[in-house]
Amino acid sequence: MKRRYDFSKGVRGKFHSPNAVFRLPVYLDKKIETFLAAKADANGMELSDLVNDLLKKEIEIIKTVK
Repeated sequence: MKRRYDFSKGVRGKFHSPNAVFRLPVYLDKKIETFLAAKADANGMELSDLVNDLLKKEIEIIKTVK
């Protein structure tokens, strides 16, 4: 690393995007991922859509139990 950097020609906010959406990475157990990927493929859908559908159903179950 340099001791000093010259930011005199820098532009503040050049890469800032106020509408940017941050996606959390989710890491599935390998067996679960393999199983769900096969189910998603069999249904002609993306893995992320299948996981979201499953989680939405699980949330509804949790809400009804409370």
